Amino acid sequence: MFGLGMQEILVIALIVLLLFGGKKIPELMKGLGKGVKSFKEGMNEVSETFEEKKDEKEL
Repeated sequence: MFGLGMQEILVIALIVLLLFGGKKIPELMKGLGKGVKSFKEGMNEVSETFEEKKDEKEL
């Protein structure tokens, strides 16, 4: 995963746990999930718009 080994991932997870605490992590992950979902929706809209413009030029 991104060129990281298991030890690096564990160190990063430990640092995040220390910085934010156990109670904040679910909220952070929820926000991250919403952000990723929004990004994917935006990319789909761009892709659809691109395809529509491409189809208009072919006519």
